[in-house]
Amino acid sequence: MDANELLAFARGPAFDIALIVFIGGMLLRLLEVLSLGKKADLSAPRASGVQGGLKTVFDRSLPRKTVFEKEPLRVINGYVLHLGFFIVLFLYGPHIALFDSALGISWPALPSGVIDAVGAITIISLVAALVIRLNNKVMRFLSTSGDYVAWLVTLLPVLTGYLAFNHLLLPYTLMLALHLLSVELLMIVAPFSKLTHMFSF
Repeated sequence: MDANELLAFARGPAFDIALIVFIGGMLLRLLEVLSLGKKADLSAPRASGVQGGLKTVFDRSLPRKTVFEKEPLRVINGYVLHLGFFIVLFLYGPHIALFDSALGISWPALPSGVIDAVGAITIISLVAALVIRLNNKVMRFLSTSGDYVAWLVTLLPVLTGYLAFNHLLLPYTLMLALHLLSVELLMIVAPFSKLTHMFSF
C-alpha cells in the first residue's frame, strides 16, 4: 500500500469505522450515566435549571484555589493544552471545511500562521503535561496505563498535523494519511478512556 492508497483508506473506510465506534461508544457511555439515575430533588426551585447547570459547568471549569496555589504550572498548562487543542481542531480552515461537508455548518477560520503557532504551543504543552506527571510522585503513583494511552492518542493528531502542515519528516501525502489515522485512533479510544471527559465533565 503506497501513500496515496493509505490516504484513501484513511479518508474512507477507516474514518467510517472510527465514526461508528466513536458515536456508538459515546452513546453507550451516555446510557451508562443515565442508568445511574438521580435522587429526587425535594427542594423548591430557586432559578432556572439551565442557568444552574451552566453555572455548575463554569464553576467546575475553574481550578480550586488550594490546588492552584500548590500547583500553578500544572493548572495553567492544563488550560493551555485544552484551549490549544480546541483552537487547532475547530478554527483551522481545512477542519472547518470537513465539518461543513459533514454537517453543513461553517464558521470563520483563524489565519494559518496562528494555527501553526498554536499547534506548536499545544505540542509543547502536552509534553509538559507528561513531564509534570512523571515528576509528581502522587500523580505518577495514581497514573494508570490508560492515562498514558490517553496522552499519546491526544498528542499524535496534533503532532502529525503540525508535521504535515509544515511538510516535515515525511512526504506530505504520507504524513497527512498518518495524521488522519491518528485522529481516527483518538476517535476509537476516546469513548473507552478518560477522554470521555470531553462530554461528561
